[in-house]
Amino acid sequence: MSKKNVKKTTVGVINDDVLVFTAGRDVVLDKALIEADCLGSAAHATMLSRIPLKPRLFSKDDLKRIVATLGEIIAKARRDEFPITLEDQDVHLAVERYLTARLGDLGKKIHTGRSRNDQVALDLRLFSRDQLSDAIRETADLAAVLVELGRKHVHVPMVGRTHMQPGMPSSIGLWATAFAESLLDDASILMHAYELNDKSPLGSAASYGVPLPIDRQLVADLLGFSAPCHNVLYANNSRGKMESVILMAMSQVMLTLSRLAQDLMLFTMPEFAYFNLPAAFCTGSSIMPQKKNPDVLELVRAKASRVLADAVAVYDLVKGSPSGYNRDLQEAKEVFMNGLAVTRSCLRIMAAMLAETTVNEEKLLAGFTPDVFATDRALELVAAGMPFRDAYHHVKENLHELENSDPRKAIARKKHLGATAGLDFSLYADRIHAARSFVENEQAVTRKSYQSLMGTAYSLA
Repeated sequence: MSKKNVKKTTVGVINDDVLVFTAGRDVVLDKALIEADCLGSAAHATMLSRIPLKPRLFSKDDLKRIVATLGEIIAKARRDEFPITLEDQDVHLAVERYLTARLGDLGKKIHTGRSRNDQVALDLRLFSRDQLSDAIRETADLAAVLVELGRKHVHVPMVGRTHMQPGMPSSIGLWATAFAESLLDDASILMHAYELNDKSPLGSAASYGVPLPIDRQLVADLLGFSAPCHNVLYANNSRGKMESVILMAMSQVMLTLSRLAQDLMLFTMPEFAYFNLPAAFCTGSSIMPQKKNPDVLELVRAKASRVLADAVAVYDLVKGSPSGYNRDLQEAKEVFMNGLAVTRSCLRIMAAMLAETTVNEEKLLAGFTPDVFATDRALELVAAGMPFRDAYHHVKENLHELENSDPRKAIARKKHLGATAGLDFSLYADRIHAARSFVENEQAVTRKSYQSLMGTAYSLA
């Protein structure tokens, strides 16, 4: 092998082209994992320092130096001053390279009892924990905007549609809180994904454990996890599966956002004009001066397909993989990070847009035609004693009798649970509070764990 065509790395000499090919996008993507890798290394070193070996792997002073140096890396990463080179290949070897350069043999010892397999699985779980908690909060925030829109306009009638055709009297309150409730269910799905993710894989090494008396429970506790993954083979097999679960949860959020975006596109058309989108959230045309395009909504609708595609991509990468680590998983990292970033950006932009969206009550009332009240009238006749099918045909043949129907009175009469006059806004407030409290509590545990681990005040990135 020609020396001109090879590079020396921490884990061996490798052909230049092979290095570029196998490193792939990790040199760029792993910047998002630097902090997680340092935290995981601090927990791992702390655990190694307590293994009852003679001599000990790390003394108390050794551990302090290691943790302090890892803190330096975190500070550099937050200033975007910690490089990951092609020779590093990934964040794990970049961190080890820095530790070794600063601490000599201490840096060379840091990888004792672990593999890059459980390291990357850990990094992604720590990264996912932060991303999921923020996504849960952002989902609750958008739900809160919709609930407020519904509360403010709870008595404003709106034609309810099936097959996109006029159906029955509805309201802005019902429409807005329907999407809020969907998002709160999505937040519940995200919380379940969070709980599945909240387990430490570290210590599983290359999937089969190590012949050292390591303490995997201690590592999990130090990092604020609810528990370690029990089976060491599954700890690594869960890589890819966990990303798939999280992306599938994100795709449910995007499903709700896509339908909400579609409704808004429909109901802001001049032919409806039920809502007015804020001008700052619309774009113009390069040729038509009058245009006010709902590009944000169109992109949200399109991005829902992308996030689902990301979820399917990870699923497809994993479904044929044998147990144990396979390099195929490297290809899952970019689509995983993309799916998280896209979902969160859509949540934020929709919340900002809806907070400034206004309701056109005049246009909403103008959308009512006599036939919209047909079902309500049939049920009134039933309440007076007429069989439903007779009432159905009577109304169908006498729609002219409904010409003076009042939309406001119609929505006020539906007082049962969850109907236009039976919406429980305290229920929504409680669910929003619960989602936000979940995030606050989990982030408090995480912050406290990191502060204790690093021995200094710690703010979540």
